[in-house]
Amino acid sequence: MSHDIRNSDDFRNSLKSLDTEEWFDLKFYRPIGYRWALLARRLGITPNAITIASIFIGLASGCLFYFTNIWLNIAACLLLMLADSFDSADGQLARMTKQYSRIGRILDGVSGDIWFAAIYIAICLRENVTSEFFSAHTWVIWVIAVVTGVFHGIQAAMADYYRQFHLWFLKGEEGSELDSAADLWKKFHALSWKRDFWQKFTLLFYTNYTVGQEKRTPWMQRLRDVLATRYGSKIPQSFRDEFRKASRPLMKYTNILSFNTRTFALFAAVLIFRMPWLYFAFELTVLNILLVYMMARHERICKRFTIRLSQNEQIS
Repeated sequence: MSHDIRNSDDFRNSLKSLDTEEWFDLKFYRPIGYRWALLARRLGITPNAITIASIFIGLASGCLFYFTNIWLNIAACLLLMLADSFDSADGQLARMTKQYSRIGRILDGVSGDIWFAAIYIAICLRENVTSEFFSAHTWVIWVIAVVTGVFHGIQAAMADYYRQFHLWFLKGEEGSELDSAADLWKKFHALSWKRDFWQKFTLLFYTNYTVGQEKRTPWMQRLRDVLATRYGSKIPQSFRDEFRKASRPLMKYTNILSFNTRTFALFAAVLIFRMPWLYFAFELTVLNILLVYMMARHERICKRFTIRLSQNEQIS
């Protein structure tokens, strides 16, 4: 089944790009998501409805991580995998049916945060009951969870931002969801709290989210400014190709900082080691080291291209 699917043009068109897809996703989640997307298209179900369904499935998964029963934990893992297959399907359906929207992008990002918030809470409650240390110091696990959650948000935000920047060079504005905080603020101020309350409310959070991404990438922003000044919207294909070649090796790090590696670590902590708190340790150490490395490398790439453009060197 999956061999035929992965070689079909319709399936390939449902992907963001082969540059940014992870091997496990291509082998597992994307074929499943494509099947869900086909069914949803046939039934007239929208991408946002699939995203909302994934939120409830993810919440159910999170609740089951509270229990120490191994079979309930296995069910939690399976539900989390089902939620992610829905998360894959909503994007694939949106690309198949051209149903793009900013609210859909926001929902897609928020859904994963809700899943993991439920998982974090379940782990904290579980450790306070089952661990001798954490039951004696109940506040410790909650502090660890909050700190981990903050870094989780930064890791996911930056991984998504670098993917969108790569897609901007690969496919142009139509193939990327790369936004500018300045443009978003203009749209925000053009809306009325009275007439457009929910639209303005969600745009406020999304704009601040984008502001955070831009503040962490100063050389990327300089490169964007130089490109806009020098080329406008007509960046030479030779430049696009060269930046894409430099950026593509970093896509594996954006994938590591996304879903699959996290869940493999979570499943190992819960099912094998039976110490869920180890998942927090993994996020705080391994994933943060990867985050810093990825950001430093990407900034060096952007700095190099910015200096070359500023010195009017030919990009061949």
